[in-house]
Amino acid sequence: MKVLKRPEPINAEIILDTKQTIMSKTNPKGIIEYANDYFMEISGYEEFELIGQPHNVIRHPDMPKVIFKWLWERLKEKKNINALVKNLAKDGRFYWVITDFEVKLDDNGEIKSFSARRKAPPRSTIEKISALYKKILSIEQARGVEIAEKYFVGFLEEKGMTYDEFIEDICLSETQKPVDMKELQYYKRKGLFVRMFR
Repeated sequence: MKVLKRPEPINAEIILDTKQTIMSKTNPKGIIEYANDYFMEISGYEEFELIGQPHNVIRHPDMPKVIFKWLWERLKEKKNINALVKNLAKDGRFYWVITDFEVKLDDNGEIKSFSARRKAPPRSTIEKISALYKKILSIEQARGVEIAEKYFVGFLEEKGMTYDEFIEDICLSETQKPVDMKELQYYKRKGLFVRMFR
């Protein structure tokens, strides 16, 4: 399999349609098996270019490696996760997504595939997460992934949050948080992605 060459990034953003969802499916090794039309429209790749490629073909170099390390560790534990990610389009432009990953298991409980839904995150969220990712990336480049991970763990410990809780906290505004006990029960049952885009 010939892996696509990543383009040189340019400082131009693709603004996503808030009503559209980018969908993809990969095998357990992260090889793309399906991409919906909106994924192809935003990434700029044709279907024949994407299918069979590693999903990291759209990884933007501004993304810290430690985030993907955590993401893959979580998925391999058969746990779903939400993540805020900056992606790279074929023409070098970038786009931000809030991603909801889901692990699909076969009849024996083994990982069969990973599905992902992606939507446009709130603008305020992008500002908060990009500043944090920039710090983590600078530590990675100067001291390596292991030290950057220790910094990130310390950052989350100071906030008293897990990565999931931190992402949820910055993604949901006060008006999206529950106001009464009945809504609180619904809120706890539903995942972040469902609550953000209901």
